[in-house]
Amino acid sequence: MNKKAILLAGGAGTRLFPLTKIVCKQLLPIYDKPMICYPLATLMLGGLREVLIITTPKDLPMLRDYLGDGEQLGIRIEYAEQPKPEGIAQAFLIGAKFIGDAGASLILGDNIFYGKLDFYRHALAIERGACIFGYQVRDPQRYGVVEFDTQGKAISLEEKPKQPKSHFAVPGLYVYDERVVDLCQTLRPSARGELEITDLNLLYLGQKQLHVKLLSRGMAWLDTGTQTSLLEAGNYIATIEHRQGLKIACLEEVACRMGFISQSQLSALIDRLPKGEYRDYLRIVCDEGPNAGPASVG
Repeated sequence: MNKKAILLAGGAGTRLFPLTKIVCKQLLPIYDKPMICYPLATLMLGGLREVLIITTPKDLPMLRDYLGDGEQLGIRIEYAEQPKPEGIAQAFLIGAKFIGDAGASLILGDNIFYGKLDFYRHALAIERGACIFGYQVRDPQRYGVVEFDTQGKAISLEEKPKQPKSHFAVPGLYVYDERVVDLCQTLRPSARGELEITDLNLLYLGQKQLHVKLLSRGMAWLDTGTQTSLLEAGNYIATIEHRQGLKIACLEEVACRMGFISQSQLSALIDRLPKGEYRDYLRIVCDEGPNAGPASVG
C-alpha cells in the first residue's frame, strides 16, 4: 500500500455557531476527546502513517498545537491551509506536493466511523481506480447519493439531490489511486463555486473504475455538522465507552495496538500526561501490552 492520507478539517463552522467562535470545529469535544481524534484514528487503523491536515489559516495553529508533527504517535503529520472552503476535491490540489505520485485517501474532519474497519482496509488495497462507500440513511438529500442497478452496480452519483434516487449516502471517506491529482486538475467549479468530490467520483465512474462498498448495518457512521448531530455523536460514544470500559479513538492506544509505537514509548507518553481518568486508562492499556486488545480497536 502506497497511499497518503488527507484529513480535511476546513470550513467556517457556520452551522455550529456560536460554538465555533470559541474554538475550531475539529477541536470541539465529542464526549471525552476532540472531534479530530476520530477521523485521525480511522486513518491510523487503516495503516496510514503519513497524514496531511488541511484547515483554515485561523485554525491551523490550534490543530498543530494539539497534534504536533505526529512523532509521539509514530506517524508523520503535515499541515496546509485552505483559505476558502472551495470544495472537498480542492484538498487534492492543495495537497498535490504531499501526495506526489502516490494514491491518496481522504477523510472529512467531522466524520466518525465506529465498527469493524475491514471495509476500509480492503479499499486501501485496491491498486487501480477509486473506492467510495454507501451507507443507508433516512435523509439522503443532505448528502452525496449513490444509485445502484438491479445487480447492485453503481450507476449514478448526485450531490445533495432534492429527489434522491436511493437512500445510500456517500460518507466522507474516500480512496483514490495515483491519478487523483491529475483528474482534480480537470474539474471546474460547480454552481455553488466548489470543486465537488462527486464530480471527481463521476470521472472514475465514467471510466468504470469506481468501486462502491456498502457499509453493514453493524457499522456506525456519524457526522457532526450540526448541534444536534454533535450531541448525538457524543452520547453514542459515551454509551459505548461506558458499556465496554474501552475508549474509542484514543490515539495513543491506537498507535500502540497498530505497532506504530512500542510499549515503552507509550509508557513514556503516559508519564507526561496529567493525572486523571485518561491517563489511568492508558496505563491499563500499557500494562496489558500491545497485543492484549484487537488491532481494530476504534
